[in-house]
Amino acid sequence: MDESADPPLVHVSRPGTVDANAPAAVLIHGRGANERDLLPIGAQLPEALHVLAVRAPEPMGPDGYTWYGLDLSGGGLHASQPDPEGFRRSLDLLDAFVEWAVDEYDLDADRIGLLGFSQGAIMALSALLERPDAYRWVVALNGYLAESHEDRREAADGTPVFVGCGSMDRVIPPVRAERAAERLAEGGADVRFEQYRVGHGTTPEEVTDVVGWLEAHY
Repeated sequence: MDESADPPLVHVSRPGTVDANAPAAVLIHGRGANERDLLPIGAQLPEALHVLAVRAPEPMGPDGYTWYGLDLSGGGLHASQPDPEGFRRSLDLLDAFVEWAVDEYDLDADRIGLLGFSQGAIMALSALLERPDAYRWVVALNGYLAESHEDRREAADGTPVFVGCGSMDRVIPPVRAERAAERLAEGGADVRFEQYRVGHGTTPEEVTDVVGWLEAHY
C-alpha cells in the first residue's frame, strides 16, 4: 500500500508503548459526535495499545459527524436500522482505514480491536462479522446488532466481544444490546454482557470493566 496516500478517514493517533508491530484500538464515535469524543476512554486503555480515533464521513451539525442515516420504517428511533447505502460506505471506509493504518503506523495486523459507542458500536459489530480475521476483539457500548448482519453471527465464533449498555438508555433500549449479546453468543463469540445504571452514556465503572477485560484480550 502507498504510505503517502491520504488516510481514508480523518483521525487522531495516540501511539502506545510498543514502537513496532504494535497492538491497536480503533475508537468509533456515535452519531453527532466526532473523533475526539471517545479520547477520554482511549486515554484509559492499556498503555501498549496504539489508539486511533476515527471521524465519521458525513457532517452533522456544527462539530458533529455521522456514519450513516437512519431507516425509521420499522417503528421510529427505538427500532431504527442503518440506512443501507450509508452503512455500506462507512463500513468500507473503516476497513480501508484499518488497512491503511496497519502500514502507516506499523501495527500488528493480528492485534487490532474496535471500540464503538452507539452508532459506532453498531459499526464495530458489523465490521467484525464481515471481516472476523481482521479484528481480534470488539467492545460495543450502547449499540445493537444490525438486522442486515444477524445472519452472519457465526463469523465471530471465538472472538472476544464486550457488550455494555445503560439500563436507562432511552435512545437505544438496553434490550437491543442484550439481544446483540445473545445473538453473538449463539454464533460462538466469547461474549461478556454488562448493564449499568446510566442512560445513553458510560460510567466510570463501565470503563474500568472494559479496561480490565481488555487487559486479558488485546
